[in-house]
Amino acid sequence: MLISALLGAINGAVAKFLSQSIDPFEIVFYRNLIGFILIFWSLKKFSVPVDTSKLHLLFLRGFLGAVAMILFFYTIATIPLGEAVVLNKTSPFFVTILAYYLMKESINLRIFIALLIGFLGIIFIMKPFGLEISLEHIIGVLGGFFAATAYATIKKIKDIYDTRVIMLSFVAFGVLIPFCLFLFTPYVTIRLHSEPFIWALIGMMALFSTASQWFLTKAYSLSKASIIGVVGYTNIPFAIGFGVMLGDSLPDTYTFVGILLIVIGGVAVSKKS
Repeated sequence: MLISALLGAINGAVAKFLSQSIDPFEIVFYRNLIGFILIFWSLKKFSVPVDTSKLHLLFLRGFLGAVAMILFFYTIATIPLGEAVVLNKTSPFFVTILAYYLMKESINLRIFIALLIGFLGIIFIMKPFGLEISLEHIIGVLGGFFAATAYATIKKIKDIYDTRVIMLSFVAFGVLIPFCLFLFTPYVTIRLHSEPFIWALIGMMALFSTASQWFLTKAYSLSKASIIGVVGYTNIPFAIGFGVMLGDSLPDTYTFVGILLIVIGGVAVSKKS
């Protein structure tokens, strides 16, 4: 998970740099197209049986994960990288809430307080009292929600499907959704770029993000979600550092307090009673 966090932060930095030249939906499309080719080649070279009894869960994981990625990449392109990553890290709070409503898991006082701390952190980052709240911040939180639902499905199918099959569903939807938006809406443009530098960065991002996703999926399959979730917060300092290198300003006092509150709340939520 630590390796996944570092690779994910690098991937986010490359995506933010690319967003200065091309649309975030294009980045998602090409990143997943290359990832799809790599994973499909791997599955063809090393044959893996596919159980058809739980395909609906496999497709659901792919769809939810792809939506989470699209929202995350859009947020990366529009707000500082560190803030985008922190808002995406709200997923443990949504996992806890979904578990309460859908699986009737109990929420004790400690977890309830941790949820309040985490969502207070979101408020500090969004700065509603200073009228700086934006659609981009709301989309960032929605990305965290969809990431939570996607991670939850991994636990349901980890013993049924090979890690590469799970990843293939994810990148396949990551290609289909932007392409459908390109075909049927006027809001998304997908072009063939002539600049070798852009293609080199897209290829690098596809390689790094596919590797990051593999390590993340493997981590959730091998260890407890509570442990993995805590280690995943190392993504935040990586992302802030890369963001500053790309021209983002250092987090202000409100944002820094919000980051601390989200991390504290997330770690508390992840730990067992």
